[in-house]
Amino acid sequence: MRIKAKLKGDVVKVKVMAKHEMMTYDIAQKKTGSRDNANFITHWDAHVNGKVALDASTSQFLSKNPIIKFEFKASPLGAKKGDKLEMHWVDLKGHTKDGHTKIK
Repeated sequence: MRIKAKLKGDVVKVKVMAKHEMMTYDIAQKKTGSRDNANFITHWDAHVNGKVALDASTSQFLSKNPIIKFEFKASPLGAKKGDKLEMHWVDLKGHTKDGHTKIK
């Protein structure tokens, strides 16, 4: 997972690039003959200074190796340049991935 976070004014803009196959139920059925092999990211979250900046549930609509962009106001979270932004995702099979970056 690659993460970029930039503070501009009072807004932190974040771009996350995740590596994941994102196999939908239909693709799993075509490739393996079973929908049980489907696997895609189902939950994302981001934290700064122990506070939630993003909490999102997703489904099979995201593309392979998705890029997620979001922004949040820095002041309610006490975010400033140099603070650590932590990202986490979970997929349908229960696999997780963590990543972090400093806010620039």
